Amino acid sequence: MKKYGKQILGCAAAIAVYVAVTAAVNMGVMSRQMMSLIVPVCMNIMLAVSLCMVVGFLGELSLGHAAFMSIGAYAGALVLKSGLPTVAALPLAVVTGGACAAVLGLIVGIPVLRLRGDYLAITTLAFGEIIKSVFNAATPITGGAGGLKRIPPVTTYRNFTFVYVLMLIVIVLVSNLVNSRHGRAICAIRDNYIAAEAIGIKVSLFKTMAFVLAAFMAGMAGVVYAGNIGILRPGNFDYNTSIEILVMVVLGGMGNITGSIIAAALLTLLPELLRGLSNYRMLVYAIVLIAMMLFSNSPLRRMLAEKRNMRQADKIQ
Repeated sequence: MKKYGKQILGCAAAIAVYVAVTAAVNMGVMSRQMMSLIVPVCMNIMLAVSLCMVVGFLGELSLGHAAFMSIGAYAGALVLKSGLPTVAALPLAVVTGGACAAVLGLIVGIPVLRLRGDYLAITTLAFGEIIKSVFNAATPITGGAGGLKRIPPVTTYRNFTFVYVLMLIVIVLVSNLVNSRHGRAICAIRDNYIAAEAIGIKVSLFKTMAFVLAAFMAGMAGVVYAGNIGILRPGNFDYNTSIEILVMVVLGGMGNITGSIIAAALLTLLPELLRGLSNYRMLVYAIVLIAMMLFSNSPLRRMLAEKRNMRQADKIQ
């Protein structure tokens, strides 16, 4: 009953948020500045939840998530610029962008996931920089350093419903995976790599599966980004973007999907909400980040995490 209660509560919260945002937009209550942030919030939630599966549940530190986002963005943008009707082009672009990112994630993940810890982080960081350099050089296809321009604005606040549903699909997919048999195997790899391998869990298979699925969802988020901003430049997908996504996951709590959602929304909205502070905006933003990090490491937070781990252990037994 507890499980179904959480699902019902989550569905009710999702519907309430959608109704509130849609009503605010239609009634003109929301400013143009805030309306422009609706889609970026959904996009960052998709990125944070997908990375949470790799960093939080698999326990591997990846610093190249922006690279998969860029692959999906460019692939999806080329589909959007193909001249197809928006009704057909947008779903096709999302699938194409996600698939291209997943294929690249598979190619990179098979050799890279043999590494662990700092070595994996450095390798994925280097991979992200390589992808950025490729986009800088591929002028006929991607526009080079000048960027890929004139992308149809198909994922603005006017198409909020499509973006919101896409975000919910990502959240539901990751939540169900984590609570499934495969998800428990992934968490077992995080907790004890050697013990998981000793009891017969195919470590390489599950690590690659989590990595590829996260890349697929990052690619979908990249398509949303391309259709929202209208122009893609390789510099928008550097290591700083990967670090920003990682900060959302860390602030939300490692392996905490709800926390990643809240952190992604806050860190997207906060810089714009503090814009009125002028020169002190980034100072206040940094102080808020430090306060959030201290709270995330508080004794109360650790106690709640221990209780959650105990409940998961009881489910396994």
